[in-house]
Amino acid sequence: MVDVRVLNGELSKAEIDAYITRSQELYPDKTIEAMDITVDGDYVDIKYHFADVPFQRIRRITGYLVGTVDRFNNAKRAEVEDRVKHSVVS
Repeated sequence: MVDVRVLNGELSKAEIDAYITRSQELYPDKTIEAMDITVDGDYVDIKYHFADVPFQRIRRITGYLVGTVDRFNNAKRAEVEDRVKHSVVS
């Protein structure tokens, strides 16, 4: 369900549904939570409000790009524990 706000005018339900359908075609990989549709005569301006994307931290550990070490075997886990962590000095 997309929350739609129409500003500076009115739109029919069919028009709003068409804008929602078009937005989902334009941004298939994003979740649209809300839309602000500003009516300006024969034109409209649309502002999309997308849902936050969960962020997973990825690190380079022992030559591999990983988010977690849960799939590492015991030898790779030991490498992670034995590595020297360097600090940045300003």
